[in-house]
Amino acid sequence: MLDFFTIFSKGGIVLWCFQGTGVTESFTGPVNALIRSVILQERSGNNSYTHDALSLKYKLDNEFELVFVVGFQKILTLTYVDKFIDDVQLHFRDRYKNELEQKRALTLLSSCFTFEDNFKMLLCEAEESSKARGPTSMRSFNASLKSQKTVKSMIETKGGDKGKKNKNAKKEAPAAEPVKGEQAKAPASAQKTVENGNQGLTQEEIIQKKREEFIRKRMWAPAENKSPNPAKEKTKGKEKRVWTLGGSSTKELDYSQRNGNGAHATGDHGMQLSSMKGDLLAVDYESSEEDHGCGMEAMNGTLCPVAPDLSTRFIFFSPKKGAFGGMFGMLKGLVGSKSLSQEDMEPVLDKMRDHLIAKNVAAEIASQLCDSVAKKLEGKVMGTFTTVASTVKGALQDSLVQILQPKRRVDILRDVLEARSQHRPFVITFCGVNGVGKSTNLAKISFWLIENGFTVLIAACDTFRAGAVEQLRTHQRRLNSLHPPQDHGGRPVVQLYEKGYGKDAAGIAMEAIAYARNQAFDVVLVDTAGRMQDNTPLMTALAKLIAVNMPDLLLFVGEALVGNEAVDQLVKFNQALADHSMSDKPRLIDGIVLTKFDTIDDKVGAAISMTYITGQPIVFVGTGQTYNDLRSLNARAVVGALMKA
Repeated sequence: MLDFFTIFSKGGIVLWCFQGTGVTESFTGPVNALIRSVILQERSGNNSYTHDALSLKYKLDNEFELVFVVGFQKILTLTYVDKFIDDVQLHFRDRYKNELEQKRALTLLSSCFTFEDNFKMLLCEAEESSKARGPTSMRSFNASLKSQKTVKSMIETKGGDKGKKNKNAKKEAPAAEPVKGEQAKAPASAQKTVENGNQGLTQEEIIQKKREEFIRKRMWAPAENKSPNPAKEKTKGKEKRVWTLGGSSTKELDYSQRNGNGAHATGDHGMQLSSMKGDLLAVDYESSEEDHGCGMEAMNGTLCPVAPDLSTRFIFFSPKKGAFGGMFGMLKGLVGSKSLSQEDMEPVLDKMRDHLIAKNVAAEIASQLCDSVAKKLEGKVMGTFTTVASTVKGALQDSLVQILQPKRRVDILRDVLEARSQHRPFVITFCGVNGVGKSTNLAKISFWLIENGFTVLIAACDTFRAGAVEQLRTHQRRLNSLHPPQDHGGRPVVQLYEKGYGKDAAGIAMEAIAYARNQAFDVVLVDTAGRMQDNTPLMTALAKLIAVNMPDLLLFVGEALVGNEAVDQLVKFNQALADHSMSDKPRLIDGIVLTKFDTIDDKVGAAISMTYITGQPIVFVGTGQTYNDLRSLNARAVVGALMKA
């Protein structure tokens, strides 16, 4: 039934393995895929993984740094696998505890671990127990509860279901004034010996019961304000909103009276922009006095940290100030050389989960992250002066940084140079839902590429939205005014390729790429129509555009304001691209452009949700409305904002 079972250390040394009879294929491929895609990327919240036709279950032993993996055909439903892998872990630990504690497992060969007899015994027990727990037969009528009902129990009585409703109604009705004195007489209207819900009680018992209920309600009732003239609260008028580091006057936003003195480039409407040569600087983790002066000066190699005003926002939690809440807080929760259990971590993980959701992380992703941290720490031996909260928080921070860091090299400038050496344009396609800023950030990326000496052709493939072509034409005119053709040999550095509205977007993109190849353009930026993830016709058209033109880079543009919606958007975009692909290996999203990053303060959870779902890096971050407001992502800065209280 099982294809394989293997036990190896986290260092990669196989200690013991088992391969089922009749299985010819090696299990190294599925196990390596599990290590790359799940264990190394901190995605171990779910203990299952699917690779081609195999379903893999795994368990981590954090005390001895071991990994137990079992593989079987995914068409099989093996209910005993979870318990079986737990039993194997316990037996293996108990049998080789001394060797593992002495850290000799790394030096021992797999032949030193003779575990095959125990494994087969446990496997037989698990299979037998699963057969014993097979589907139970249907009960007969005589064995059911319905056969025990009599005719008398089916007759509806006067005080049946209606009595419950009247009882609830009594609780909602205001109670009568208390009867003073033990010998007070009940009113004439209460001379009923039997009431709904009080069958079998005498009149005195009913009165006593009501009296106790009334006294109980009065004891728990909130105290009333008996002051004759309560002070009226003064209504607070609307106050002017003061933006953090937003300036003291709107005159700073008026560029009409400014000249171009001291500015690198000045376009129409007096737009002043700084140089963006080289790679983009990342978002700063902490701001400093040097960073404050970075806003409009030459960037000499990289994108500047998320704007001068936002760099000061990213001064995240300081461990020196109230890190443990005083001396008693520091001593509270200390663990002395014990292994962590699920019960120890549960309260801390619940708070961490709520904290992540409050910071705009999708609820499903937050739960998976906390489950992954629990699996990573379960069984790990703690130090003497270490709190559970600090350990869980540190592990969660490491997991978040690991998720945000790119799994592959992201160097667009180098890729463009390589494409130029092959005498072809480098093609980037932008896709996303409506209103997230695809055209605006496409213009920012155009400005960055032009600053680095490349020529750009913009393909207007949004033939659906009114004004889309005119918007790109405006950006083209302004970019050419910032870089006049006479400064580049008389040739415009950016051109727009458009065929109007209502045309086939895939055909326009193909013609634009052919035109760029003939005219020796370095980069082609393809702007597509915004579409909701549930719009099947538009998603089919997008999949056709990508399948026909095969761009070098497919970027999903998403805004940083979304929460749970980010998961739905990315999952359905990738699913639509896979469903409508024309090849066996469909082209999925390669990277993410995160826009409106300057509007969210420290609620940066959308970055975690997007990268966790796709496994692809965030290539660009939009932080404003000018061409300079483009940054790259710093994983530690985002994690610092996310973990800030």
